[in-house]
Amino acid sequence: MESKRSWAEPYKIKMVELLKMTTRQEREQAIEEAGFNTFLLKSDDVYIDLLTDSGTSAMSDRQWAAIMMGDEAYAGSKNFYALEDAVQKFYGYKNLVPTHQGRGAEHMLSQLLIKEGDYIPGNMYFTTTRLHQERAGGIFVDVIVDQAHRPQDDFPFKGNVDISKMEKLISDVGADKIPYISLEGNVNMAGGQPFSMANLKELYTLCRQHDILIMLDATRTAENAYFIQQREDGYSDMSVAEILLEICSMTDGCTMSAKKDGLVNIGGFFACNDTELYQKAQNFCVVFEGLHTYGGMAGRDMQALAVGIEESVQDNHQQARIGQVEYLGMQLIKADIPIVRPIGSHAIFLDAKQILPHIDQDDFPAQTLAAELYLESGIRAMERGNVSAGRDPLTGNNRRPELELVRLTIPRRVYTQAHMDVVVESVAEVYKRRQDIKGLTMVFEPEYLRFFQALFTRK
Repeated sequence: MESKRSWAEPYKIKMVELLKMTTRQEREQAIEEAGFNTFLLKSDDVYIDLLTDSGTSAMSDRQWAAIMMGDEAYAGSKNFYALEDAVQKFYGYKNLVPTHQGRGAEHMLSQLLIKEGDYIPGNMYFTTTRLHQERAGGIFVDVIVDQAHRPQDDFPFKGNVDISKMEKLISDVGADKIPYISLEGNVNMAGGQPFSMANLKELYTLCRQHDILIMLDATRTAENAYFIQQREDGYSDMSVAEILLEICSMTDGCTMSAKKDGLVNIGGFFACNDTELYQKAQNFCVVFEGLHTYGGMAGRDMQALAVGIEESVQDNHQQARIGQVEYLGMQLIKADIPIVRPIGSHAIFLDAKQILPHIDQDDFPAQTLAAELYLESGIRAMERGNVSAGRDPLTGNNRRPELELVRLTIPRRVYTQAHMDVVVESVAEVYKRRQDIKGLTMVFEPEYLRFFQALFTRK
């Protein structure tokens, strides 16, 4: 059997951005001023920024050239038609409505399709997606496979929908109360875990039997296609682009945060095949986003996105992008650091429950761990646990999810292997002193999406 060869980035560097180094004392002051919330840190005070892969990618020379081709006409910009062509070619959807970013598309989809009391199944929640569904009067129902809630389970397709859970929901509430299932590619909250093509085919058959739409969260579905290519029988000889088209052919439309797979710093879209839904979406766009041929995006950004979509489906891009995440994960595993397994697409997720078992979930172990990592070396990570899950609207209590994680999110085409080595060393240092770490108390809690703006103090 041929041994696995090393990969290298399929690009070379022609410009660099200098990073600021800080002292421990400076970081102590910065994190206290931020209320121990890494979202509230100033980027100037961050050394390696692993907060998110959303809008943080490095654009290519072709994308920067596309920026100079911006047609900033208010109506009918040629850049809209270039983006429309790219979506039709690589995602296969007939109709496109641009939005300022992904949550603009989520808002659009939720308001157009959800009625008060509807049930919206999904393969695990995502924060903004669920909020828009709930604000539209919907009730989110998690139908992901049970393996997704077990960090150490090596099941290769933790993003799969549990078909029996979906069938039970249909039986319990009736198909007429389920306007669509929200299907996320490379499920973020589960650790960047993909669904399989076999699972999608089974879901497609079930949904067609009951006239339930499948609406794809396509934010990282090009990465999902790469995992299908690598892990699923029958797909090793297909390209990422071919697999992506097959995925989309079994869905009715999508929301997209183009700030991830699309390799741009801002933008998103809603796409679908149904003409009537498309016309409603265009009209909704005019009210909340902008004219239906720009939807909150500048022409130059639509052109850069059109190029980014083409670059994102290249096999060598995905191999290097996911290869860097895999490298970081393997080094952490070698250092005996508990992480979500198998290694996912866009991030490594530290298992805060395992690392800080002495801290109760209501004392926010993941939030604590993210703050400690910043204090250690200036690395900014992100909480994905109790704070992100929010409160149960009926009881008012914290939801206390099974997964209490810290996300080390890798921007595309930004950092080197040496940066990943620094991350490993820093996590290992925090892990060594884990017994001495104490939890946090929340002292300010905003009404929505509290993880963005909540404030904490040390216990």
